[in-house]
Amino acid sequence: MPHIDWPTLWANLTHFGAFDSVTHPVSLAEKVVRPVVVYLVLVFALKTVGKRVLAQLNPFDFVVLLTLSNTVQNAIIGNDTSLLGGVVGAVALLGVNAALVRLYYRGPSMQHLSPADRDVCLIEGGRLDDHEMRRLHINAAELTAKAHERGFDSLDEVETATLYPNGTIYFRGRASDTEGARHRELLQRLDALGREIAALRR
Repeated sequence: MPHIDWPTLWANLTHFGAFDSVTHPVSLAEKVVRPVVVYLVLVFALKTVGKRVLAQLNPFDFVVLLTLSNTVQNAIIGNDTSLLGGVVGAVALLGVNAALVRLYYRGPSMQHLSPADRDVCLIEGGRLDDHEMRRLHINAAELTAKAHERGFDSLDEVETATLYPNGTIYFRGRASDTEGARHRELLQRLDALGREIAALRR
């Protein structure tokens, strides 16, 4: 097992700016530690605030996502632009991701769902849940835009809106509106059928 120079490793990780690679060489341990730490920070951050980002991107969220990878790029690779350093960092990222996926896999049973994995109701009975909307920083305009994408003219036509853990919002229309639309469609089909039968009799 190679010797780890802990003072140099700690200095490289915590010092603002880049050290000279000769006086402070980038060790194999640092190549592994850097991507793992950045990965864990980003996963924690996105698990905490990511639902809102996935549900509806506003211009601020979009700029953050565009610049996030560039911001942490140097923190991941450190003062090393070699091919070997990139490969080691990539292997470390894949390894920690595989480990966390296995660690947090709770099985298919619904009882294993954590609070973060549960659905969030944004509209119930046609009324906005102000508490959840404020907690997730989703406003009515953003929710209306999502409702338009699902074919609703306004939130008045929505009975329930549920935010899934992956950021998808499911809308269900009011029962009266849905039944009325089906009734009108049925009447239109019957009228068309009646006209076809009348035309055949002629």
